[in-house]
Amino acid sequence: MSLGDESNYGSDAGRSDGMGGSGQTRTRLPEGEGDPYGTARRPVRASRSLITVVGVVVLLIAAIAFANRGNGSGGDSSDGSNGAKRPGSNATAASGVKPVTGSNSGIASGFAHTGQGAESAAANYAVALVSADILKPARRGDIVNKVFVPSQVDAFKSKLDKAYNKQFLDKIGLDANGNAGKGLTYVSRTAPIGTKVTQQSGDTATVAVWCTGVFGTAGVGSTSPVTSDWFTMTLKLQWVNGDWKVESFAQKDGPAPVNTDSKASTADEIAKAVEQYGGFTYAR
Repeated sequence: MSLGDESNYGSDAGRSDGMGGSGQTRTRLPEGEGDPYGTARRPVRASRSLITVVGVVVLLIAAIAFANRGNGSGGDSSDGSNGAKRPGSNATAASGVKPVTGSNSGIASGFAHTGQGAESAAANYAVALVSADILKPARRGDIVNKVFVPSQVDAFKSKLDKAYNKQFLDKIGLDANGNAGKGLTYVSRTAPIGTKVTQQSGDTATVAVWCTGVFGTAGVGSTSPVTSDWFTMTLKLQWVNGDWKVESFAQKDGPAPVNTDSKASTADEIAKAVEQYGGFTYAR
């Protein structure tokens, strides 16, 4: 679901290797000449067993070190093919920090006054701003109140009301209340793939959120079948009344991966999935 490519609200806005494999090493020690009286057989076996164990341990350590080479917990690593550097794993790893202290009408709230807190806020607000509920007049005002800074609430209510007018709703098969027709289910789900702070200074931050999502109407006779898209939403945030809130936002298409040949599910399967699978609270 989208307001169109590169659309703007406020100053901006809208929705427009690991290595695998296994190896096995068999160490074969030469059979020694046995003592004719049999007294030397037991010590030779003990020595051979010890050497074998040590050899296996050394091989295991070498294999683990090889597999983990270049995948350390921090810093840059080089691509062996051309020497180019790539980000270390810490650049995109989950922080493990608790994202929020609570929720407000189903929207996460109570984010930390840090860069990670701003990223978590942006991810959760992106989900709310591209949800099916934003199309419903009865829910839209509440979402805007929870997401935007107080000084921008009225302006964004007006802009979103104009954007999601009757003509727009008719075009995607919804009534004036943002509901699908009988036997149909409107779908608009967003899943943040990653976040990045592009600017932060005191009580302001700008965060880019890379997302994928599904949108459309599921059901027999739908003229707007459910499809998927990839987009990046950039949100300008302010720290207001002890939490991060949105001042403005913008969206552009991509980055998008190559499409797969996955078999499309039926409209009924999509509708049931929307009903059966809940959403998440997102964090850096």
